[in-house]
Amino acid sequence: MKLIERLTAPTPKFFKILRNIGLGLAAAGGVIVASPIAVPALIVTIGGYLIVAGSVATAVSQAVTTNEGAAERKSN
Repeated sequence: MKLIERLTAPTPKFFKILRNIGLGLAAAGGVIVASPIAVPALIVTIGGYLIVAGSVATAVSQAVTTNEGAAERKSN
């Protein structure tokens, strides 16, 4: 399966929810990092980690597909 086919294939419900959580984490991290007020370095570091964790969770969740025909091919 090519990358474009995988990314456009249907995503299972659990991974859609996980993808949305990842988007929320990345957005929250972006807000913390881009905050116009002075915040401690620890908070900015945590914001960076939220961005990375949210981005990875979103990318992995989007790449998961439902492969309904695999069971039929294996049994033949």
